[in-house]
Amino acid sequence: MKVVIQKVSKASVTIEGRIEAAIGTGLVVLVGIMDEDTKEDISWLSNKLCHLRIFEDQDNVLNKSVKDLDGDLLVVSQFTLFASTKKGHRPSYSKAAKPDTAIPIYNAFLTQLKLDLGKNISSGIFGANMKVELINDGPVTIIIDTKHKD
Repeated sequence: MKVVIQKVSKASVTIEGRIEAAIGTGLVVLVGIMDEDTKEDISWLSNKLCHLRIFEDQDNVLNKSVKDLDGDLLVVSQFTLFASTKKGHRPSYSKAAKPDTAIPIYNAFLTQLKLDLGKNISSGIFGANMKVELINDGPVTIIIDTKHKD
């Protein structure tokens, strides 16, 4: 699994002109899934996201997590995170899992995040054409790949 995390002051996902999900202070998590992603990847990544200290404490030091702040998560599936641009000008997405594999992993990830964060998780709809609007706070943007845990 690969994620792009953005610390936000607010964010929303709109599908077909209707707001599907919206959050205040928290994280927007764009998530890409590969065939070989496992329950271990889901658990490790969820724990990492919920405890990643990228929010300011009282001394303006990035020392608090989204869980510490009781912040929100907005998770959006994004197979394009596995784009390969090595040949030609049209990206290949062959490393991204197909929907029949990716959807159960995505749903398990949402469930694990809910357990680890201790609250509901906002999300887009897997495979939908989504418009993501956000205010990146900091800006803070971090990429995490479960294949590079070390």
